[in-house]
Amino acid sequence: MSFRLFVYVLSSVGLAACSPDNSVVTANGGDEYNVEIRWTSYGIPHVKANDSASLGYGFAYATATDAVCVIARDVAMVNGDLSLYMGADKGNLESDVFHRALLTGERLQRFANAATESMRRYNLGYVAGYNRYLKDHQGSLPASCSGKPWVRPIVAEDIDRLTAGVGIRYGLGQFKADIARATPPGAQVAAADSQFGLPIGLGSNGVAFGKDVTDSGRGILLGNPHYPWRGSSRFHLIHMTIPGVVDVMGASLYTTNAVSIGFNKDVAWTHTVSTALRFTLYELSLNPDNPREYLYDGEYRAMTEQIVNVDVQKSDGDTETRQQTVYMTHYGPILVSEQLPWNQDVAYAIRDAVIDNTEGAATYNALSVATSVEDVEAAISLQGVFWANTVATDKNGTAFYADISTTPNVDKNLLDQCRVSVASIPEFIVVLDGSKSACEWASDARSRVPGALPADDMPRISRTDYVTNSNDSYWLSNPEAPLEGYSPIIGPERSIRTWRTRAGLTFVQEQIASGEKVTADDLRAILYNQRNHTAERLLDDILGLCGDDTVVALADGQQVDIAASCVVLSAWDRTGNVDSRGMHVWTEFWRGARRIEDIYRVPFDADDPVNTPRGIATENPAVRDAIRQALARGQVKLEKAGIAIDALWGDIQFTMHNERKIPIPGGQGWAGMFSMIVVTSRWSPGMTMAICRPAAF
Repeated sequence: MSFRLFVYVLSSVGLAACSPDNSVVTANGGDEYNVEIRWTSYGIPHVKANDSASLGYGFAYATATDAVCVIARDVAMVNGDLSLYMGADKGNLESDVFHRALLTGERLQRFANAATESMRRYNLGYVAGYNRYLKDHQGSLPASCSGKPWVRPIVAEDIDRLTAGVGIRYGLGQFKADIARATPPGAQVAAADSQFGLPIGLGSNGVAFGKDVTDSGRGILLGNPHYPWRGSSRFHLIHMTIPGVVDVMGASLYTTNAVSIGFNKDVAWTHTVSTALRFTLYELSLNPDNPREYLYDGEYRAMTEQIVNVDVQKSDGDTETRQQTVYMTHYGPILVSEQLPWNQDVAYAIRDAVIDNTEGAATYNALSVATSVEDVEAAISLQGVFWANTVATDKNGTAFYADISTTPNVDKNLLDQCRVSVASIPEFIVVLDGSKSACEWASDARSRVPGALPADDMPRISRTDYVTNSNDSYWLSNPEAPLEGYSPIIGPERSIRTWRTRAGLTFVQEQIASGEKVTADDLRAILYNQRNHTAERLLDDILGLCGDDTVVALADGQQVDIAASCVVLSAWDRTGNVDSRGMHVWTEFWRGARRIEDIYRVPFDADDPVNTPRGIATENPAVRDAIRQALARGQVKLEKAGIAIDALWGDIQFTMHNERKIPIPGGQGWAGMFSMIVVTSRWSPGMTMAICRPAAF
């Protein structure tokens, strides 16, 4: 095994090369891996090999260098071993039960069977490279996992487990505890609330400009993912090369083994989390004599019981085995929560579209060598994009958008005939009648994924001016050519867009209207100007409510003089730059004000979706009073937290690294920012400032 490491570090005298490690050892089975890894400034690994096995080897070694503890923990998670090493608390037991019940040997074998010979060699190389990293760094792992028993060599099956785990993240994976705790009527098990939505702040912006508007006549792409800075959802930049075969650079998630968003010399692509559903629930009508049987086409079917054994570390360090039953239907597992009870009459099962999707590797292999947006479309039509839109462009100057993601094959007719109303769950969750075979997802020979919508039936558009997506549905990728007529399960049409989507479209349209051809710097400026679009649209109306009478009486009788907020907001530059004063006042005000009934003067108009709704209905006394109340409540919150009304945004939103405070620009999409940042706020009385840290999911 030939393995060369070159580490380049940026120093005051330029680039200095460290001595390469030219160690040669014998690989398992006599296989040989020949790979070169160079780390350039900013810690970017460049992996060069002559074959797929060696490329996988180098990819794993380079990624483990930056993320070994994260990978090791996720390996333990998808194997159902968290309780063994970390105890049953903090959801570990439920996670273990879930993964052991769902990631079965039969299911994993389907992943193995779907792999081409090249993919199989790549995965074996990845396994060897990761294990080589562990061998090379025995005793010198990062503190968070040094000496931990859950850091172990991996096997090929672990890659399939990790892949499946990422795939079901926004489907079955949202209901781990609900599935693990599901128990027939009569058992005393405390049910919790289901988590139906995605984690707050997740998402992305994607913008592609085409040849009609770019200065080069080629495409320009902005990929702007909003993902955590820590944990297994963190992106990792990497460059992969097999001379004459593949030369692609981009980002993977820590626990995936391919470039997920990236570019080569011909194309660039990015992803944004899609509105399409990955699952549906099924409401089951139960046998009144046996709540473990459900009605299906006039006959009762028995649920199957899957016994799961989990080894659990006790507080004294000893280990015990706990046994739990997961109840399965032909749709999928039963789940139980406060909103979705299992009683004598009904129970709820979940069917996931992604869990048996084995097309991911083929899809991203094809993306990495694409030479045009037509190739990008063909690649994602293999259906291995699990839960994301794709925005892309190419050297020929075509801009492309598609939501070709793994989505249940459920059309409007099926929804009309089979959808069941469940008042306790969000409206966007689809519940179908589980008693009729007519309500099964449609089967279509054109789909490579069982039960999923065929790629041909999903929205896409190619343009020579621009396309965008900011996590709203496909409908308004380009307002000049709305996409309509698709299944509602993919997303809504002719519906209000978020402020972040509207901001992006406005900024793009302004750029084009300027008459200046678009450059890469212009596209960067759209993101980095940190403009707050809600303030640009609405603040003047709000300031008109300040006037001479600035004292507001809150519901608790407290009298608040909002003059200070009015003064700061009137002087604010309406951006989320770190040196802006007023962004925090607007954010706290709009947090509450956005929920005021009938707040807008001009309601949403599907024929003018970028510009509506707009204006504050200040002529409405109830709205005027509610606006002033929201200003007062926001000011009180800041005062209680010890935050100055005229504070700099960078003194409020920052992270600490090596005892150094690093101000963070941007803000929340709902607050009007296109340049969204995923942060969590820690504001409490007595603090001199609010510390906002990157979220970790």
